[in-house]
Amino acid sequence: MEKAPSILVVRLSSIGDIILTTPVVRRLKAKWPGAVIEYCTRPEFLCLLSGNPHISVLHTPETLPGGSYDLIIDLQNSRRSRTLLRRVEGDVRVRYRKANWKKWLLVHLKLRVDALSSSVVERYQAALGDVVLQDDALGCELFPLEEDALFASSLIAPGERVLGVACGARHFTKRWPPEHFAEAIRLVADGEKVKVLLLGGKDDRQNALGIMDRLSEKTLESVHDLTGTCTLMQTGALLRRCDAVLTNDTGLMHEASAFSRRLFVLFGSSDASFGFLPYNTPFELFEVPGLSCRPCSHIGRERCPEKHFRCMRDILPERVAGSILAFFRSFA
Repeated sequence: MEKAPSILVVRLSSIGDIILTTPVVRRLKAKWPGAVIEYCTRPEFLCLLSGNPHISVLHTPETLPGGSYDLIIDLQNSRRSRTLLRRVEGDVRVRYRKANWKKWLLVHLKLRVDALSSSVVERYQAALGDVVLQDDALGCELFPLEEDALFASSLIAPGERVLGVACGARHFTKRWPPEHFAEAIRLVADGEKVKVLLLGGKDDRQNALGIMDRLSEKTLESVHDLTGTCTLMQTGALLRRCDAVLTNDTGLMHEASAFSRRLFVLFGSSDASFGFLPYNTPFELFEVPGLSCRPCSHIGRERCPEKHFRCMRDILPERVAGSILAFFRSFA
């Protein structure tokens, strides 16, 4: 394609997956500065892209008009996305290959295929085939609105050192136990003057309460539970103001990565080979290597199949808190 093309990108869900498409969108715009890039996603995720300067038009599946594009990029590659795209014409169509058979080999036979180990961002980009994009070595992007930034400023004073804690996750086997979070927070709060923000959606509220119930009155003076009270982009603006973020493998991890926050990442049933580590941003990964049962799923489970949950329980809060304290002391 020599002229600036019209491009439609489709990724319908979810938070992390959509954020991981933003490097591809940025690199498409860098290749063709005059390109008109349209993006289709579910209504609840439009806010993740609404401020993105590389995107010209946003659509939902319900509002996507019939039309013609030079390039259609299906990064969802689901039955719904394929059905949706029947209504539009495209000179070139490409789809993300999910490599589900490689995930199956890893989960069920513990066979690792080298091609699975790259970041999902690189796999998205590989889906473009002959369209070669220049790697800019930059990470993911989010663009909170001014009102979101003002909301964050109302909760975080200038000069305050802040640790964000993304304590939830959709699936049980991706959630570090509340007692471990509580102990790590206690150790950090005892060791350094740091404000701690518990962040997450309404579904994470119970996890946060389990943490708060285990904290002493002294530690609670440093901790603010904001789960279920913020919009997605208010949370993003708060994460941008954090110095560091302790996080499960969840969408908020990728939100925080978009602002190059220092991440302390907890992987239980998750496995780095699935390609969902934070992209092009500093992080420290905590996991339990050598467990024969891990990974037990490529998306997470509602209970531990082995009933011991060692993949999370054996990540000790003392070790995690030690790394966080060392980070904060490095710029005290």
